[in-house]
Amino acid sequence: MTSNTAVAKLVAGVRAGSVPAIARALTLVENRDPVSAEILHALWPSVGRAWRIGITGPPGAGKSTLVATLISRFRKTGRTVGVVAVDPTSPFTGGALLGDRVRMVATAHGDEGVFIRSMASRGDLGGLSASAQEACDVLDAAGKDIVLIETVGVGQTEIEVVDAADTIVVVLHPEAGDSVQAMKAGLMEIADVYALNKADRPGADRLEQEILLSLGLRAHDETTWVPPVVRVVATTGEGVDALVEKLAEHRADLETRGRLDARRMRRIEQRIRLLVESDLRDRFFLRPEARARLDRTVLEVRSGGTTPYTAARRILDENPL
Repeated sequence: MTSNTAVAKLVAGVRAGSVPAIARALTLVENRDPVSAEILHALWPSVGRAWRIGITGPPGAGKSTLVATLISRFRKTGRTVGVVAVDPTSPFTGGALLGDRVRMVATAHGDEGVFIRSMASRGDLGGLSASAQEACDVLDAAGKDIVLIETVGVGQTEIEVVDAADTIVVVLHPEAGDSVQAMKAGLMEIADVYALNKADRPGADRLEQEILLSLGLRAHDETTWVPPVVRVVATTGEGVDALVEKLAEHRADLETRGRLDARRMRRIEQRIRLLVESDLRDRFFLRPEARARLDRTVLEVRSGGTTPYTAARRILDENPL
């Protein structure tokens, strides 16, 4: 796909909600195809309507099962749903390890109001792949009312989801035990809503108390949103309606206090930063001539001819912005 006509046709298909067009656009975005920038540029005026909900938490918390149940709940109210599910990358094939994703897809099988895309993290830190936010843009532009973003279960490094979502759900489970204390400085700080999954198992009461204690140690006033703790059993759907209600309350709170726009402004700022950083990385290190120059510079530093600091300054001076 290289012609302007082909790009325009694909963009029109995405905006119309065409499943093949959405799938094609997402493939181009995930593969970092050069034409993907044109597609995303053309789609941008249609981006910004979807409510983006991040689903994150440690491994084994039941995030995929909870997402499948949330899909069913949202569809019962007539809302369309897009899902970007970021999986760990296989070190052998480079592909995503799907795991429970099969169950999620089965839930939405045959429903044109749901589009699910699994994406490989490709080694990116933060629980999100570099193209995950752009995939959310595609689903947003395609008219999905809600975009669910499920991140890799890697614990404290999953805080990148803050820059991708309007509402953050941190999913925990009783088996997490004392890990709440270990996560307090990272993952535990980003939640807008806590979903205590597998709440029918031993240890749920203790975990809830640990979360509430953690919340009580934070400074807050009457204007602060205090994350609620919702007990759920994703496999049966127990408590999920209450979770959906709390998500709606958080959305209303953001809108009432003018914080939704602030979150989205921050997301745009981060997107610009990432695009600039990506271009600079390509310009300075990845293009063939840049790669060859870097190799020569590394050898020069290794032989004692210069230092990394002088070398870095020289590269910047030789490539003014």
